[in-house]
Amino acid sequence: MRYSIKRQMITVFLGLLVSLVAALFVINVRFLEPYYIGNKKTQFIGMYDVLNRAVVDGTLGNTELSGELIYLAEKNNISFLVQGNSGVFYTNVHDQEQLKNQLMGYRLNQAQKTGKVLESTDNYQITQSWNPWNRTDYIEMWGSFEDGSQFLLRSPVESIQESAKISNRFLLSIGSVLILIGIVSVWYFSKRLTDPILELAILSEKMADLDFNAKYTSGGSDEIGELGANFNRMSEKLESTISELKSANNRLKEDIEQKEKLERMRNEFLGNVSHELKTPIALIQGYAEGLKEGVNDDAESREFYCDVIMDEAAKMNQMVKNLLTLNQLEFGDEDIVFERFNLTELVGGVLQSMEILAEQEGIQVIFRPQESVYVWADEFKVEQVVRNYVSNAFHHVDKEKVVEVKIATEEGKARVTVFNTGTPIADEDIGHIWEKFYKVDKAHTREYGGNGIGLSIVKAIMESFHQKYGVNNYDNGVEFWFELDVQ
Repeated sequence: MRYSIKRQMITVFLGLLVSLVAALFVINVRFLEPYYIGNKKTQFIGMYDVLNRAVVDGTLGNTELSGELIYLAEKNNISFLVQGNSGVFYTNVHDQEQLKNQLMGYRLNQAQKTGKVLESTDNYQITQSWNPWNRTDYIEMWGSFEDGSQFLLRSPVESIQESAKISNRFLLSIGSVLILIGIVSVWYFSKRLTDPILELAILSEKMADLDFNAKYTSGGSDEIGELGANFNRMSEKLESTISELKSANNRLKEDIEQKEKLERMRNEFLGNVSHELKTPIALIQGYAEGLKEGVNDDAESREFYCDVIMDEAAKMNQMVKNLLTLNQLEFGDEDIVFERFNLTELVGGVLQSMEILAEQEGIQVIFRPQESVYVWADEFKVEQVVRNYVSNAFHHVDKEKVVEVKIATEEGKARVTVFNTGTPIADEDIGHIWEKFYKVDKAHTREYGGNGIGLSIVKAIMESFHQKYGVNNYDNGVEFWFELDVQ
């Protein structure tokens, strides 16, 4: 990211650090030597005061004082020469001739011509000059004491310059190390600071896409940690609010459609019930009358009659239950609660509960989930849809006896498909299979106890969700499908 906070922090802090090191280096190069020279002037003045007191007091030749003067001079790297009024010279160097000649030059006003005057008073003058004899730059102080004695103090500038160069090299080395340490430190601390912010940015992007599974996990007790905790609370509240809004929106759509459908559905319900119950009631009535009139006296025939009556009664009971479920769905008597749940887990649970039936019928069930898919719907009713589709596939599977279930996501939708090998549905029947009590193969349907209501229940549930559903024919079988919102 070109304008990321992390990059800006590293740029600002490293720029500041490099600027400080560069400024220190420039200041050191520009002002360290003048500072040393100024300090040397102070040392010269101090040495002048000590020598002046010794000359005035007449103790300059004192052995103990001479030792102190030599120590002070060597400590400050100063060479001195004092010429008393009696012509006697006092010095701390073995080669006095050069100092004598230099002092003579100052007296004759010759040395000043090539020197740079640093400070001048009535008693002394401090200069910086180049000595061509030994090709060395010196700071020199010459003049007279209070008793009229002449003196010369001298210290080479080369040592000062060398100290300044060493100091500059040291500062450059330390600065380079500090910059390197600064790069590592700034990168580390900026990463620790910006990683939680980046996580919050990603979390906010996911929340904008209505993905509420993402949570802030970095923790912390600082302001960013508190912001992350607030994001998590906001995510939970948004998920709950969207669930309530979807439920309210769905109820509103149902209320609008309910009045138009109500009378028509009641009439259809009564007609269908009377039609479907006609055959089992007639069978029960006929077999019951046969038993009463003693058509067959043997126990085996009576048991057969009783089994037929019980079987037809059980089918009627199941049909009535399915009709009541369908009636509740179509009349809107049952509330639909929208919630977010794991569709992959639900499908796997339905298939697991039907494993025994698959083994008994020799059916191969294929379901290969790749990842968890979360959807918005009524979880109980979606389970009814899946169970109806799988049960329908089990009852009509043929040939290789393979049932394959898949879940795919695309453009905010999750599509569940249930495919079974067998004979495709005829073109004249495929448009009617969602109608109540419609049976493509009436003999086969009655054989396993079907009543043609299962797919009608699927239709009612999916229309209550306002979602798509359907069926596709293939050369080797049939595929039923339905869709749900991922977001």
